[in-house]
Amino acid sequence: MTELHPAAPLLAGALLLPLAPARWRPAFFLLFPLVALGAVLALAGDARLALPFAGYELEPLRATPLARLFGLIFALVGFLAGLYAFHERSLGQQVAALLYGAGALGVTFAGDWLTLFVAWELMAVASTVLVWARRTPEAERAGGRYLLVHLAGGSVLLAGIALQVARSGALAIAPFAPGESAAAWLILAGVALNAAIPPLHAWLADAYPRATVTGAVFLSALTTKSAVYVLAAVFPGWSLLVALGVAMALYGVVYAVLANDIREILAYHIVSQVGYMVAGVGIGSELAINGAAAHAFSHILYKALLFMGAGAVLHTTGRSKLTELGGFGRRQRGVYWLYMIGAFSISGFPLFNGFVSKAAVVAAAGEAHLYAAKLLLVLASVGTLLHTGLKLPYWTWGGDDRGIEPRRTPPNMLAAMALTGALCILFGVAPGLLYRELPYAMTFAPYTAAHLVETVQLLTFTFVAFWLCRRQLAGQPTVALDTDWFYRRPAAALGRIVVGGTERIFVACEAAVERAAAVLARAATDPLATLRRRRLPARDFDPDRAREPVGAPLAWTLLAVLALALLSLLA
Repeated sequence: MTELHPAAPLLAGALLLPLAPARWRPAFFLLFPLVALGAVLALAGDARLALPFAGYELEPLRATPLARLFGLIFALVGFLAGLYAFHERSLGQQVAALLYGAGALGVTFAGDWLTLFVAWELMAVASTVLVWARRTPEAERAGGRYLLVHLAGGSVLLAGIALQVARSGALAIAPFAPGESAAAWLILAGVALNAAIPPLHAWLADAYPRATVTGAVFLSALTTKSAVYVLAAVFPGWSLLVALGVAMALYGVVYAVLANDIREILAYHIVSQVGYMVAGVGIGSELAINGAAAHAFSHILYKALLFMGAGAVLHTTGRSKLTELGGFGRRQRGVYWLYMIGAFSISGFPLFNGFVSKAAVVAAAGEAHLYAAKLLLVLASVGTLLHTGLKLPYWTWGGDDRGIEPRRTPPNMLAAMALTGALCILFGVAPGLLYRELPYAMTFAPYTAAHLVETVQLLTFTFVAFWLCRRQLAGQPTVALDTDWFYRRPAAALGRIVVGGTERIFVACEAAVERAAAVLARAATDPLATLRRRRLPARDFDPDRAREPVGAPLAWTLLAVLALALLSLLA
């Protein structure tokens, strides 16, 4: 029997959705993720589809336990995010979301590098639309930076794939031994960008807060977690990833201190939480891979819920800055308490899904005798509760009353949040439902007396520290550039130089033409006029017209391509 590729229903939906009447499109949209979910559940454990291509073998479908787990959550979150966006009538966003989901499922079930790359780039383009669709100047600029960064990362990934195919003579995806080849390092660099591993992470905190309310939910679930899947499938046991993952876990919570936009705070905590997954992949044991996969599954649910809550605030108040929010918790109780389910989950509260997944990664670090990594991961969880679980909700819904009267939250938004919150609780109360889907047999028991006591102590300490310092943790009306400074500031300068120079040349040419025309006209009526000098006014030049920061990423991309070409010659 021919297996249905889980991405196929979403691709079909992207083609068929424009033919549906506008009022029926939201309901029609929901059918496609459900069919994709059914296709994942129906896949046999060894399902495989192979096709000959130019002397190679393409494998667009290869089912593994790890791929099945990620496929399940990608299809499920597609339905939940579609329900959250049920009130949305933008055809562009709906089609882009389906293509984005299809790309994520294409990456997940790809058995060859070419299929993976095509799906990878489909994700980059489709997700950019979800940023641009907000149609604000900030979103347009952030979307442009987002696309350029991901195209640069895709170029690095493609160079690595080309080297690997030349080296192995095959397109099949297989795990790399640590430090195996230059191709492996290039592929790792390309994947690391999508995983938002510092310093390649700034695109996330730049673009996600500027995406549409509904588009940010899709963004929070797919790009970084599909990269985590590739890391787990191809780079298990690379010890470098342990250090990078721990650094991510700490980096995200530290930078959240500086963020004022509520969705930017959540974006930085994506970096932090993905750090646990990256560290688990680096540890490489069965428990660590299980923990990384389980945490990716849990993270997609609770992070989607958190972005749903923040999006509901933006949708109903038109505000997203901590310095502009506060005091309307009683007027938006439903959104607040549903958000808090996500906050409890990401903070690792017992009976919530984050508790049963994050603990597995921490336990794997201890099992591998990586005690420093274990301690730092535990400390990072303190920062998560401090900012996402306490600072954000307190200064968004609590704090000083600014007289905000939020509009009515669409019922579909509340329904999506309630369903997502119920799943966060379900997998926290019954972790066996999640554990049985993991790639290896899971014997880890999260609900032990020692783990519960340790968790309660950390949560209590963090709450007391927040309450004593809550005024100091209030939002500040500032914008903090991250590592994107290295391409945004030079880009602005380069833009002024390039565009300004071009403008000046154009003005000079225009003035020369005008002068020549004037001379000819006067010469026809007054031959002596050519002996008289007359200075024509040059058109004013506004350097602000050249401030779009696109020059540096393009230059960096060209330099990267040249460097990769040299590397390929040396290899």
